[in-house]
Amino acid sequence: MSISEDEEDQKRSLFIKELVQSTPICFDLVSNENDKIPKRIIQFWDNLEQLPIDVSDCIKSWSQLEILGYERLLFDSKKAGEFIKEKLGSKFKNAYDQCYHPAMQSDYFRLCYIFIEGGCYIDADDVYNGADINHLFKDNRLKVQPLCYDVSSHSMISPSIFTKPGAYSDNWIFYFNNNPLIARSKDPIIEQALTSATLLLEAIEANKIDVLPEIQSTAGPGNLSKSVVDILKKTNKMEQFILVLKNWENIAKSQWPLSYRNDARNWRLSNCQNFKHLK
Repeated sequence: MSISEDEEDQKRSLFIKELVQSTPICFDLVSNENDKIPKRIIQFWDNLEQLPIDVSDCIKSWSQLEILGYERLLFDSKKAGEFIKEKLGSKFKNAYDQCYHPAMQSDYFRLCYIFIEGGCYIDADDVYNGADINHLFKDNRLKVQPLCYDVSSHSMISPSIFTKPGAYSDNWIFYFNNNPLIARSKDPIIEQALTSATLLLEAIEANKIDVLPEIQSTAGPGNLSKSVVDILKKTNKMEQFILVLKNWENIAKSQWPLSYRNDARNWRLSNCQNFKHLK
């Protein structure tokens, strides 16, 4: 008997719940110098000529890391496309071109960049609070932030609640955010997420779908969460692949409100719609 999509989603959520609640925060692993995650912060805004001042302030908050030896890179839609074509080729550039919203472009681009170069991708609306992040780059594990959404209240659950062992509700959905996305190049989970996203985007180009796909599940957190589960189910050494960042909010927080959140640039208001026709 085949398993329904809802059942698959529930099983995935439960797997992530167990992973989040049972995995200790451990920074004891150290990789050799050639296999460490590069100290590089990557960000994206589709049109830098129209970069909102409040978003620019968020991006600038990370500049204090430069004196600690971190490289900062800011891409726009054009530069991201050029990077993808040069490093991965036309197949992936064509997939990128199918991303119908800037948020989807950033989701796909971060997978491409991190897979090729490694580093730390940060959303443009995250504000850095000055906390130490050097420990996140000492080993080659993928670092991701867990999230939990309550369907009944249409709200996010605080990490201080959902990360506690045994915390659970039938209304909760556990998943991983793709912000931050911290990994070495050629990370197997990032590779899986990139492969899956590319296949979905190729289906748009081939006109194999009738409606535009949902942004989060195509190249965003939904796709990443599925890829994490798919890879980790094949190994009994999860602690060597991934580190769950249960306290990322101690390092950075997404800034609210911001000017762009009230218009079509906010993916939540443009999901499954042609962004070019909404501007």
